[in-house]
Amino acid sequence: MELQKGRHYHKRAIRLNTARNCLEYILKVRGYDKVYIPYYTCEVILEPFKKCNVEYEFYHIDGALEPVKKIELKENEAFLYTNYFGLKQSCVERLARVYNRQLIVDNAQAFYAKPLPGIDTFYSARKFFGVADGAYLYIDKYLDEPILQDYSFERMAHLLKRIDLSAEEGYHDFQSSDNLLINNPVKKMSDLTGAILSSIDYDRVKTIRRENYLYLHQNLEKSNKIQANIDISKLKDMVPMVYPYLVENGNRLRGIIIYNKIFIATYWANVMDWLNNESLEYELANNILPLPIDQRYTQDDMDQILKVLLWRK
Repeated sequence: MELQKGRHYHKRAIRLNTARNCLEYILKVRGYDKVYIPYYTCEVILEPFKKCNVEYEFYHIDGALEPVKKIELKENEAFLYTNYFGLKQSCVERLARVYNRQLIVDNAQAFYAKPLPGIDTFYSARKFFGVADGAYLYIDKYLDEPILQDYSFERMAHLLKRIDLSAEEGYHDFQSSDNLLINNPVKKMSDLTGAILSSIDYDRVKTIRRENYLYLHQNLEKSNKIQANIDISKLKDMVPMVYPYLVENGNRLRGIIIYNKIFIATYWANVMDWLNNESLEYELANNILPLPIDQRYTQDDMDQILKVLLWRK
């Protein structure tokens, strides 16, 4: 493989294999007794707490995707917040003033968001780029135990099949690759993942994602029921992961969009098992359509999404 020799975007971060293992690293280093986490999150976030035997307690968010209330933390407790869809940096900054060093920032959906000084922060590479794993961690204390090197070649089949065959042909391999990450020990980022991430034109990716997001926003803003401030036109450093489109009949529309060969995920189905259908988080998980805006797509692709979405709605 001929890959351009460039630099990592997060040059000063610790490079690990997965975002959940970044969190495990934080829990081990800080020795927290308890961490408050949002109900609206992926269930894999629980894995580090179970492995480290650290207590956790859920909290609710409001329609703006921000914590409903301030929690009074004890000395050995922490507050974890997700930078939802890469759109909540202002909330991250506000929470940093409230909780200071007891804040943990989950930037898995906000790869381009800048880490705040003294705030433990982690990122996931595979949410934004064509890699099977890889994560970055900002923390000012090192784990006092040896960390082995990870290898990624066995988890790359779905990415290769997508090029040679189709996304559908690679989906089974994607699931298998995902399963291989379950309870995977904290390891250093693989050389393969590192080489790919060092070859990316990050400015190009940033430009395309922002352009696609803004194009969808111009066409869907009036019908989008999400309360979060998602107009990024004046926020030049904000690079979203997806365009979160909240509608009353989102779950039905999701099926129609997927039927038209436009894949959109659900963030996150586990929330509908944790809470009843009267909760806000249940509504978000059920009805938010995370529309793809990434660097593989052009305005013509955005028009295809809009055509299906607006015609069928």
